[in-house]
Amino acid sequence: KMNSAMSEEPDALSVVNQLRDLAADPLNRRAIVQDQGCLPGLILFLDHPNPQVVHSALLALRYLAECRVNREKMKSELGMMLSLQNVIQKTTTPGETKLLASEVYDILQSSNMSDMDNVNEMNYRRRKAQFFLGSTNKRAKTVVLHIDGLDDSSRRNLCEEALLKIKGVISFTFQMAVQRCVVRIRSDLKAEALATAIASTKVMKAQQVVKSESGEEMLVPFQDTPVEVEQNTDLPEYLPEDESPTKEQDKAVSRVGSHPEGAASWLSTAANFLSRSFYW
Repeated sequence: KMNSAMSEEPDALSVVNQLRDLAADPLNRRAIVQDQGCLPGLILFLDHPNPQVVHSALLALRYLAECRVNREKMKSELGMMLSLQNVIQKTTTPGETKLLASEVYDILQSSNMSDMDNVNEMNYRRRKAQFFLGSTNKRAKTVVLHIDGLDDSSRRNLCEEALLKIKGVISFTFQMAVQRCVVRIRSDLKAEALATAIASTKVMKAQQVVKSESGEEMLVPFQDTPVEVEQNTDLPEYLPEDESPTKEQDKAVSRVGSHPEGAASWLSTAANFLSRSFYW
């Protein structure tokens, strides 16, 4: 019994990672949520024993929730809110994963409230999340990066891997058209750590996007002195060191991005995998 569970694990991880990569592209977000199998599958992944699968599923949900049209359906999907609460309240959940789960919960919870209720609910949720996280959790902050060289899906994957290794990164969203990445980090993490991680890819360089007093956006370069980056030990890496995505996979991902119907056929494959795995 144990062996069969072990052998299924890479499948679960590769499926959830592909869903995460598809969800990263705004063109695919509505199709994924409309699909019969994907949301229920992601909800089941939230209860997966591998913390890496859980984190990847949350990143996918965070991307999907960016699309306002999706929020109501996501919120009403059977088990969604309960599973998110379980992740937040489970004592074994890594800190960054808890923050990400409570962020997704907040977005969905506030999808149909009036503004005032919305603010109260968000504050209540945040206090609750901080209670579960303990006093070590500082408030999160958002850093907007402009990344020179972020121009295709393979570069995005490289960037994603670099950011996932940093302890203190909660979530990130790519805006490929403008070569930007919006990163949510714990407030005790220096933005320079992100720049160092991105520079370590050797093919990309980050600058911070800041607003001047007049409201204009400016690009501020980081100092060239690399800062010490604390590695994220809570989560295993997405890919083992000796394994890198093949050219074929890159092509597949970029094809999906440019043709939503490509996403649809991939989604049906994912849904088949999910239904086989979970026997619903």
